[in-house]
Amino acid sequence: MKKTKQGFTIIELLVVIAIIGLLSTLSIVALNQARARSRDARRLADIKQMQTALEMYYNDNNKYPSSLEDLSSSTPPYLLIIPVAPTPADGTGCDTGNTYTYTATALNGVNQSSYTLTYCLGSDTGGVESGLNTATPAGITSKALVY
Repeated sequence: MKKTKQGFTIIELLVVIAIIGLLSTLSIVALNQARARSRDARRLADIKQMQTALEMYYNDNNKYPSSLEDLSSSTPPYLLIIPVAPTPADGTGCDTGNTYTYTATALNGVNQSSYTLTYCLGSDTGGVESGLNTATPAGITSKALVY
């Protein structure tokens, strides 16, 4: 009677393990990139939401609020919750870190007649370049304004 081998050889098992390792590494890299893009999309959506609330506040009060907290504490509230930038911070070149910075500014000598919202994107998103950017009543600019 002839004996037949059953099972796999070590070489076959190593090849299968290497293929599984390679596929899992590629999927993790793709997942991390998708997560970073979604964080940037959320940052941009948060900025647009705050711009809308700021414009509604301006229409009712003829000035922009002194702080973002005024948007949620006013009656009626323009934002129930002030958006916070998603973590972790993406990209480089953002000295302000992963925050949204709001400043009410004077325009033509009139206090609180304009504002700047500064934020950071890790990669180009929705036509806005990566890095430190600014939003004003005129819209979203693709780099931070220098004063």
